[in-house]
Amino acid sequence: MKNIAVITGTSTGLGLGVSKVLAEAGWKVYATMRNLKKGTPVKELQQKGLDIELLQLDVQSQASVDQAVQTVIDREGRIDLFINNAGVGYVQNTEQSSEHDYQRIFDINTYGQIRCTKAVLPHMREQRAGRIVSISSVGGLVGQPMNEIYCASKFALEGYYESLATYVTPYFGVEFMIVEPGGISSEFAKSVLSDIENKGGFPKDAYEPVLNDYMSQRDHHDSGVFQTPEEIAEIMLMELEKDTLPLRMRTSEWSEEFTKLKTSADPTGLKQTAMVTSSLLGK
Repeated sequence: MKNIAVITGTSTGLGLGVSKVLAEAGWKVYATMRNLKKGTPVKELQQKGLDIELLQLDVQSQASVDQAVQTVIDREGRIDLFINNAGVGYVQNTEQSSEHDYQRIFDINTYGQIRCTKAVLPHMREQRAGRIVSISSVGGLVGQPMNEIYCASKFALEGYYESLATYVTPYFGVEFMIVEPGGISSEFAKSVLSDIENKGGFPKDAYEPVLNDYMSQRDHHDSGVFQTPEEIAEIMLMELEKDTLPLRMRTSEWSEEFTKLKTSADPTGLKQTAMVTSSLLGK
């Protein structure tokens, strides 16, 4: 009997890479996306004989999320793994951001994952098993220049899943894992720059020297920062094959080094959650 995985945001990038890697490892994968017209890459994987089904899911709509989750439950009877991958990047500072901008970033990056978790958690709780994975970022641990809105949306996810892990795991057997990559060599970065260009480019304002320094340093460090979606997916699979998940995992030496001042005392996050569970729940 195959394990059943549901993955959001699978039209490109990491979502597509994880879908491929899991299916190659013998999983039955439901690859979801908001716009099924972008499903050609998934269909190409199907044509190669991989056990992947395409399913519509819009993380900005609770009704859409609920319908997708129920569809999988009706077909398979369970969901073993749900990967919250759908997200958007954003490089602009607070003064340059509109209320619409930061509401959109939070609605997709943060509320989108909460909607999905809300939908799938009752089924996993009832079966007293299951794993929910959140694709976060090193930006969920370390604030970065010109990225405060994006980082805030990821910091929120870190607190959300850390909190869930303190009681849902010990009481109901559902595990959580937060994945914290550095950079991903995919359409993700291109879409961030395209979004900025569509708005007329970066403003010529007091922050221009900061942005220039940030972009030049980013280019300088590209060789150590960026991983391919498939590389990250393979690292995730190694963790998913273990009996116990870490709460947090970085995916490269660069991401470990970048976050080590915050992670060195508790790299996996399991010590902290165990302490909280013991202190506040007596478990």
